[in-house]
Amino acid sequence: MKATFFLFSLLFIVACAKQNPVPQGSGEQLMTDSEMEVSKNRTKDLNTLERNQIQDWIESQKVKYFPMGMNYWVNIEGLERLPRKNNGSKVSYQYDIYDFDRTKLYQYPLGNDSVEFGHFKEMDAVEDVIRYLQKGQEAEILVPSVLAYGTYGDGKKISNDMPLIIKVKVL
Repeated sequence: MKATFFLFSLLFIVACAKQNPVPQGSGEQLMTDSEMEVSKNRTKDLNTLERNQIQDWIESQKVKYFPMGMNYWVNIEGLERLPRKNNGSKVSYQYDIYDFDRTKLYQYPLGNDSVEFGHFKEMDAVEDVIRYLQKGQEAEILVPSVLAYGTYGDGKKISNDMPLIIKVKVL
């Protein structure tokens, strides 16, 4: 009888261990496959819409902008053909953020001193463009919201799904 009880208890424990626990109290919510598909399609559609709007905006400007492989535009022709800094290299930089009405969103520039490539906390587009710039060089980049602050914004001055103009300078 003890052996049967022991065997039953062991089987019960093994069966429970194979269950995937649902996080309790962590605030996490699991998305269904259909919800995930809706989210992916929304992001794809929004990115297409913003790219078209940015292209239209570019056509109305006196300055020329050139597409980069990462899905943003820069005002420097042939930037991707320049030498690119590798992870581990250090750089200091600052940047200002504007909306597409050219309203500056923060009074003072944002930036970092002696940060290593590959360890940036900023937007990927900012890191990418800085990899091509030399000390003292500046660039203006047009960034769709998916590469900026996305669906949630920054919780301060940048609203959700907001494409941005970023003026960056390597110090």
